[in-house]
Amino acid sequence: MDELQHTQANTRATQSPHCSVRHPVDLTEVRSRRSRLLDVDKAQQMAAFFSCLGDPNRLRILSVLSQGDQCVCDLAAVVNMSESAVSHQLRTLRAHRIVGYRRQGRNVFYYLQDDHVATLYHEVAEHLDEPDHG
Repeated sequence: MDELQHTQANTRATQSPHCSVRHPVDLTEVRSRRSRLLDVDKAQQMAAFFSCLGDPNRLRILSVLSQGDQCVCDLAAVVNMSESAVSHQLRTLRAHRIVGYRRQGRNVFYYLQDDHVATLYHEVAEHLDEPDHG
């Protein structure tokens, strides 16, 4: 296979499927879906939320917290990071209302803020474990 054929084959393999026949736009369907379209402000909030989850260290911290509350010193030991680094990540997660904390004596225990966060974490982990069905 020469270079041009190789490039064309790669291009075809990476293109998304699309309609090959032009047809009139279904205005009823477009209006219906547009009325349920995510508004810009909510989309920006969600993008910031997912961006916060885009850090591998934060996801590792969430994996520990998905098993239950954890104090910062033990959490740092589990994820093999300094307490300072873990605290920094936890501040970011707290700012996005992903984790909460409670004080117990001199210790601070962190937990997943609510069931939505735990469900989201488990659903994504499960999704990634599924085989690719192309």
